[in-house]
Amino acid sequence: MIPLVFHPIYSQLDLPARHRFPTDKYQGIRNALTVKGVADDNFFMPTPVSSKDLCQVFNPQYVQQLIAGTLDVKAMRRIGFPWSEQLIQRSLTAVGGTVLTAELALEHGKALNLTGGYHHAFANYGSGFCLFNDLYLAALTMLNNPKIDKVLIFDCDVHQGDGTAKLAENNSQICTVSLHAEKNFPYRKQHSNMDFNLLKGTQDSEYLDTVDSALHLAINTYQPDAVIYDAGVDIHIDDDLGHLNISTEGVYQRDAMVFDICKRKGLPVAAVIGGGYQRNIDNLVEVHLQLYKAAGVF
Repeated sequence: MIPLVFHPIYSQLDLPARHRFPTDKYQGIRNALTVKGVADDNFFMPTPVSSKDLCQVFNPQYVQQLIAGTLDVKAMRRIGFPWSEQLIQRSLTAVGGTVLTAELALEHGKALNLTGGYHHAFANYGSGFCLFNDLYLAALTMLNNPKIDKVLIFDCDVHQGDGTAKLAENNSQICTVSLHAEKNFPYRKQHSNMDFNLLKGTQDSEYLDTVDSALHLAINTYQPDAVIYDAGVDIHIDDDLGHLNISTEGVYQRDAMVFDICKRKGLPVAAVIGGGYQRNIDNLVEVHLQLYKAAGVF
């Protein structure tokens, strides 16, 4: 069994009409996996991460103000969501889902969250639809295991994992690798341990060669004991915010490659779905499903 982490609250977020964040895709992925015969027993329901745990890692004032709804308007605008109690509960649960996914990956060899990848969140502010950085928190969770001395965060979202890079810059036990479109958000990039900048219009062959080289180089250089994989599909040719030309088959080949390399290296993998911004939710769900297909879920 491959553990899958999901909570209905992932898709329960009321937003203004035409808002860019595709809340329906999470439930859509869950429904599609059921149609493909994935049993309910595969799914684990997360609990919200506590504010106490967040304050031990991130700036307490930021955490408390965000949860209480007292963060200033400019800071909320940078995040990209209107504040609501629903937003906070959804975010806390989504972060808790990635932490649970990390724990299950160490137990089962691989595990997948049906959300996650909030890599634009920094210690003291949020950005780009990201309130709290689940990838960094999940890496710290993995490091609590006595068998894990180093974690690789391998981020293939089309946008650089700037918050993750900044959070981990002084932590030698967490290695950050980001493959992203060079001319895309965030406009001010941070320094990951390794950054691979992709040109606008990059296609399957060049992209897959880069993923292959980057992952092998990162594993050989940093010798991680576990991997957190951000499988963003905003690299897709039809994505509204991506600027790369990767096909659905290319997304599948990327995800299969990551799982295969990690398996051969004996590395447990905790995967999150990352970004994906097609307006057509059915088409977007189909691209995200490549991750679960590549993992052997169906």
